[in-house]
Amino acid sequence: MGPTASGKTALALDLAREFPIEIISVDSALIYQDMNIGTAKPTMHELSTVPHHLIDILNPTEHYSVGQFVTDATALIHQIRQKNKIPLLVGGTMLYFKALQQGLAQLPTDNAEIRAEIYKKAEQQGWAALYAELLQIDPVFASKISVNDTQRIGRGLEVFYLTGQPLSFLQTQNHRPSALTFLPFALIPEDRSVLHQRIQVRINQMLEAGLIDEVILLKKKYILYDHLPSMRAVGYRQVWNFLENKISEKMLPDHILFATRQYAKRQLTWLRAWPDVENLSMESILSRGGHVLDSIKYAIKNS
Repeated sequence: MGPTASGKTALALDLAREFPIEIISVDSALIYQDMNIGTAKPTMHELSTVPHHLIDILNPTEHYSVGQFVTDATALIHQIRQKNKIPLLVGGTMLYFKALQQGLAQLPTDNAEIRAEIYKKAEQQGWAALYAELLQIDPVFASKISVNDTQRIGRGLEVFYLTGQPLSFLQTQNHRPSALTFLPFALIPEDRSVLHQRIQVRINQMLEAGLIDEVILLKKKYILYDHLPSMRAVGYRQVWNFLENKISEKMLPDHILFATRQYAKRQLTWLRAWPDVENLSMESILSRGGHVLDSIKYAIKNS
């Protein structure tokens, strides 16, 4: 586990050179086809070097729930183990990790009719008004998300409309912990500025590689809306706003940088509260620090 741009992919590939590993992606954006640049998707060469799973499994118009991830990842873990290989979960979508390792609350499934009503209400009143409503009915959940996180605002309201109960309350009920045993490692920066520099470099590389053109092509190929989960992903949301003339091209890099830093900050907050996790120095991993790699290898060999 680790924040964006912390070196997770490189570390996973290093480990795959020494162990019979198959990688299961734990990333809510890598699941989408044709979203390659903005997701920092592994290259074709990297994908061919070691088997990867849960990448390019949906098109950008589709939804993928946390529950579906748990079902898919659990099945893959068993399949990989049956081949006498090691399933290595790699990513930064912390809610996926939490649901898989610590159990999933019993929540109502998506309701297309209710969701449509919520988005119609948002068009009429604005998302700020809906966020204010969520603060009234579920202040615990609302306080953990941004006023700009339309996907989770919509989900919080949807669950309340369907059940009459706040989402934050239901999330504490009926957890079913996984029967699997995990060895959790987290890449944590010793110096936050190093992570920020890597994020800046990555954003520059994405824009130079054609992130804007990628979103233009996505809009031509698929029927997309700004409230779809795929288009709410960091980077894609900001480019969408640029293409809709909501921000200028000059402002675009700074908007992506701010959103990415905020996302990394939320990831680190999750990780620092993670139970029984071994924190690894991000800087040592990036410099191929032998003692850090050795600790992972030792844990794998003795598990």
